[in-house]
Amino acid sequence: MTIRAILFDKDGTLLDYAKTWLPINRIVAAAASRGDEALAAALLRAGGHDPDTDAVTAGCALAAGSAADVAELWAPLMIAAGVAVDDLQTLTDEIDAIFTTEGVNSATPVCDLGPFLDALRARGVAAGIATSDNYAAAMATVKLLGITEKFDFICGYDSGFGTKPGPGMVLAFCRQLGLKPAEVAMVGDNTHDLEMGRAAGAGLVVGVLTGSSGEADLAPLADHVLADITGLLTLVPSAR
Repeated sequence: MTIRAILFDKDGTLLDYAKTWLPINRIVAAAASRGDEALAAALLRAGGHDPDTDAVTAGCALAAGSAADVAELWAPLMIAAGVAVDDLQTLTDEIDAIFTTEGVNSATPVCDLGPFLDALRARGVAAGIATSDNYAAAMATVKLLGITEKFDFICGYDSGFGTKPGPGMVLAFCRQLGLKPAEVAMVGDNTHDLEMGRAAGAGLVVGVLTGSSGEADLAPLADHVLADITGLLTLVPSAR
């Protein structure tokens, strides 16, 4: 069946993960630790980010999870270190606020996204975003990059369609565009993205190497693993 639309993960897929998120991870860990450097390092490690080498574990909370996932992981460590945590929602909101502000400030696209998305649309292929970041951050990022109108659908973990790796975001994209899952490609840099595509019955599941995962992590779940999203212009034929 012809691929008529592509649903992209945001961070590590449309945006270069290392250039965008490594500094943010450090900022949010420092904030959550209330200035305790040893605790900040412990929070980074727990989240999958080695503070000494900047290596990030594929699929870890800081690469693939939502602010709520990070808050749930960090709260016990913060409490054990004597940092007061009123409740998980307050901590989630604090982390979300930092992700939103700093994510927009640091956003580094993997390519010139405007012409890339225009090339897809010229072939009759629509585009959407499904991110584990919050919706406000996703919208602020695409607005800053000047590409809001190039997407037919944008959702975050808080948009009401469930979270990765469940199928809800893909199925909502399909409903929005009036397409069958088999007519949609799911593209992401983490196994959660690819598992979501598989769970929804996407017609094509593609991994990219601009995030925290290597080819060995993605290949078992992917139909193809590409260096970056520009390879889609060769992989996906015109839908016209």
